Amino acid sequence: MALRLKSLFPGKSRSGNAKPAGRRRGIGDVTRGRVVFAKGAFALVYVVIAGRLVLLGFAQEPKPLMAPASEIAAARPDILDRNGVILATDIKTASLFAEPRRIVDPDEASEKLATVFPDLGDEKVRKRLASNAGFQWLRRELTPEQRDKVFNLGLPGIGFVSENKRFYPAGNSTAYVTGHVNIDNKGIAGIEKYIDDQWLGDLHQLGFASTPNLEPITLSLDARVQHVVHDEISQAMERYHAIAAAGIVLDAHTGEVIAMTSVPDYDPNDPAQALDPNRLNRSSAAVYEMGSTFKLFTTAMALDDGAIKITDTIDASKPLRVSGRTIHDFHGKYRPLSVPEVFIYSSNIGTAHEAMRVGVDGQKDFLGRIGLLDKVQTELPEIAAPLLPRRWTELTGITVSFGHGISVSPLATAVAAAAIMNGGYLIEPTFFPRSRQEAQAMAKRVVNERTSKEMRYLMRLNVEDRRGSGKRADVPGYFVGGKTGTAEKVVNGRYSNDKRRNAFLAAFPIDDPDYIVLVVLDEPQKEEGAYSAVAGLNAAPTVGNIIRRAAPMLGVMPRYNSDIDRLIDASF
Repeated sequence: MALRLKSLFPGKSRSGNAKPAGRRRGIGDVTRGRVVFAKGAFALVYVVIAGRLVLLGFAQEPKPLMAPASEIAAARPDILDRNGVILATDIKTASLFAEPRRIVDPDEASEKLATVFPDLGDEKVRKRLASNAGFQWLRRELTPEQRDKVFNLGLPGIGFVSENKRFYPAGNSTAYVTGHVNIDNKGIAGIEKYIDDQWLGDLHQLGFASTPNLEPITLSLDARVQHVVHDEISQAMERYHAIAAAGIVLDAHTGEVIAMTSVPDYDPNDPAQALDPNRLNRSSAAVYEMGSTFKLFTTAMALDDGAIKITDTIDASKPLRVSGRTIHDFHGKYRPLSVPEVFIYSSNIGTAHEAMRVGVDGQKDFLGRIGLLDKVQTELPEIAAPLLPRRWTELTGITVSFGHGISVSPLATAVAAAAIMNGGYLIEPTFFPRSRQEAQAMAKRVVNERTSKEMRYLMRLNVEDRRGSGKRADVPGYFVGGKTGTAEKVVNGRYSNDKRRNAFLAAFPIDDPDYIVLVVLDEPQKEEGAYSAVAGLNAAPTVGNIIRRAAPMLGVMPRYNSDIDRLIDASF
């Protein structure tokens, strides 16, 4: 019986207590295990968080989801003057964008952005920020201060893109040559547009929007001379109370444009100014009746045709009656005039007789040969075509002979003058460097060499002779030659008696001219103490001032002897 009970209760001892089969876990052991597990779990979480933070610290800032490369302002090459002076260059700027999908609170984002840019706080912007778009431009070309202010707002979904912004160190001075770009750094005027049209636009379309280290573009401009011309015509506009002015310096042997500008102008760093219709490129993008400067071409035409000789005399003793119209001289001498006198007295009657001897057909042919009947061929996009008479009658030929009834650009006038002065070769103008050899290879002879020498003589006589209308353009040592032009403006279909456009067309040194200089003043007023407001009293001295300042920069050395006059006289 005892053995049977023992088998029934094997865990009992003799004393009646249960005998342990093994060591059982106590309450303390369970608690301790749970604490250890919790610590391990927390440690693992912190390790994961720490690892993620490290990864984010080394990760690059994510790029916008939908920022198309075509919308990023493209890189452009520097534009330099002929001496390596920078006229246009790229600088880096920040542009502000939003990724609406990542914006947490559009209302808050809009309100905070408005503290920097008030216009970003309106309802239209708030709706854009609340959309599901991947990319939205908010503001282009921020200043560093504006960027810092927006950055400090700490707004999720708001970021910056580094873009190229065009900068023009010369500002207004070169605006009408360099032109300017739009917000996407694409050329829309001047040489900027030209290089886009030629090759840069295609490069960007192929996806090279941020191409670095583009080869610089060198122009024929001389920034120093450009500054002189801009400064002098600005002063002349103020001094003579003109409404506008223009100036050009052209290399007579290569066709290179050394300087070209007009005022009022604009700052290409603020392209919106160019929308003002009064800020017009009057040197190449506008046409005018150039008045008596055309007598240079009429006299050259008659001499080259053989219709007159420089030793001839022309009857200017009375007004000329043609087709019911009477041609007068501004200051008539009422006597026969020699050809040089016709030129220096700027006789309309004498010049009309010269044109009549050549004839209408011969006149049209000659003006076409020297490029005055066609649009100037050059790189600058802003080139105006001439306005020609509808019918070319005998009366038309007479008025055209002294610069009325035909409108051309100042640039076209300077180019034609260079052809008369440089030995007789028409050379297309260029805004890029060109050697004399390259120019000669493309030049077209339009007058013979003797005609060129005779016209240089007449141009010098008009400045040197005390009777000449261009004597106020004389600069000792530089042997300036030139021709004035005072053209009445057309107002309401009729020529005005009190509104004129004055010009002075010059060449120097006149024995073998290196440069053509042209200044145009629109509606200059009579200076205090002056007897009138003709070109000889305002445009001529302005040209003289330009030559006095610019000639040393161009390497033209002054000469103080009379050899030049003997060289010219020897050709007769």
